[in-house]
Amino acid sequence: MGLFGITVNISLWSSSSLWAFKQGLGPRSGFAAFGYFCTMETTITTPVTLTAGAIREIKKLMGQEGFDSTQVLRVGVKGGGCSGMSYILGFDHKQENDQLFEIEDIPCAMNRSHEIYLYGMQVDWIDGLNNRGFTFSNPNASNTCGCGTSFAV
Repeated sequence: MGLFGITVNISLWSSSSLWAFKQGLGPRSGFAAFGYFCTMETTITTPVTLTAGAIREIKKLMGQEGFDSTQVLRVGVKGGGCSGMSYILGFDHKQENDQLFEIEDIPCAMNRSHEIYLYGMQVDWIDGLNNRGFTFSNPNASNTCGCGTSFAV
């Protein structure tokens, strides 16, 4: 698990055979110039995702007067709660053991040891009549409590 994944695609095409392929020419047309054509793409994956609603609400909080722009959005866990572990979501200063990443221009930090519990989690913002606040959808949780803020693995 980590933030960067590198994918290398290698195809048996040279620049001249790629041109021939785009022109509709191939081995059956008598054109046979083979070589290789290599592309590389870098995929950046964040350990957690934020929905559009969560992004909107976080940016609203960051835009308030007096917000300390040296802080980042901290996503993490701590012991406690109904199910054994509770989610952390709030603004904090960077710490030494943090993994830093960015989601839609929101600087984020997560303690490196928390990634095993949170990788793949989605944070959403609900603004309804009965519920209002951030919700967590964690694929690593084996059990969650009724309030949705604590979980077990």
